[in-house]
Amino acid sequence: METHEIEGKTIDEAIEKACRDFGVSRDKLNIEILSEGSSGFLGLGSKKAKIKAVLLSIDAALGMPVSPQPKTTEKEMAAEMTPAAFDRPPAADDAGIGERAKAVLEGILIHMGIAAPVSIEETAESILLNIKGDGGGLLIGRRGQNLDAIQYIVNKAASRSINGRKMIIIDTEAYRKRREESLVSLAGKLGEKVKKTKKAVTVSHMNAHDRRIIHLALQNDASLTTKSRGEGEYRKIVIIPSKKN
Repeated sequence: METHEIEGKTIDEAIEKACRDFGVSRDKLNIEILSEGSSGFLGLGSKKAKIKAVLLSIDAALGMPVSPQPKTTEKEMAAEMTPAAFDRPPAADDAGIGERAKAVLEGILIHMGIAAPVSIEETAESILLNIKGDGGGLLIGRRGQNLDAIQYIVNKAASRSINGRKMIIIDTEAYRKRREESLVSLAGKLGEKVKKTKKAVTVSHMNAHDRRIIHLALQNDASLTTKSRGEGEYRKIVIIPSKKN
């Protein structure tokens, strides 16, 4: 796998550079922090942050060695992405995408050395796979990045096997709900700040799901307007005082 060692003033800046180099979003990269860097004293003796980035694959996500493989057809690739690839028995041909996704996730957890049961809840729009038990901190990662990476892999693996249109959501220890509550609270505090100062506030870049939560949290406040600016993974939300106000 191609590996890049990248420097930046901060860890976040180095990660942004890595995303641009690979041309992918943050959740598709495996990031190893080599040095957090330091600002020094009055700018003297400062050191840049340094990371090692590799394009996320199922093998990389599980910490398994990656060896060169011969080119495969789309059909062969689809077969490799089924639960059998994770040493799990393949689901029956008529099994739903939810059960197939659950089997894939359980296989990933086995390779990660995490013994935690997985429950499934399916609605008309989505499939929620909830990982119960310990190890939540490892699974969640910084701002949910590990959980998002696992979710990305499971969605890819399951959709290759079945032409499903449902979004598969991976959660553990009610993280998604706690994250949403945290973002709604943040939106409220920033909204009050904007109304008090009459100045726009920019929220640091976040994924599309998190941005949507901020937008929805403030959409009914006539004194505020929210807009997204930037490109791709680097899009940020700007909270602006309403022109009428």
